[in-house]
Amino acid sequence: MRDFKTLRAWQKAHELTVEVYRKTKAFPREELYGLTSQIRRASVSIPSNIAEGCGRRSQLELARFIQIAIGSSNELEYQMFLARELGFWGDQEHIPLERSLSEVRRMLTILVRRVQRDAAKEQGTVAR
Repeated sequence: MRDFKTLRAWQKAHELTVEVYRKTKAFPREELYGLTSQIRRASVSIPSNIAEGCGRRSQLELARFIQIAIGSSNELEYQMFLARELGFWGDQEHIPLERSLSEVRRMLTILVRRVQRDAAKEQGTVAR
């Protein structure tokens, strides 16, 4: 079991989530249960899955939850793109979030590789 709050990837994902909440406050009221909710849920899913994975017993389980977090980051990328296309926010809101999301995804990709390598060592096999 790990303390998820010590992971830099979790910290960055948490910061992204807080910023997503701030930026989606300006979305149209009729989107509260639509795109606003979807974007917020996808962003929350990233640090939540990291945290859940850290509470699991094995490195393989942690790797699986990090992969789910990566999937949520892809989902969030599309939803942010859609919000921009619909005119809910402009470059001023979108570009910093997009950069932050890209950084989180890179960190998660590196982290999942490291965790998979550690899992392979635990099992006595070589990771590819």
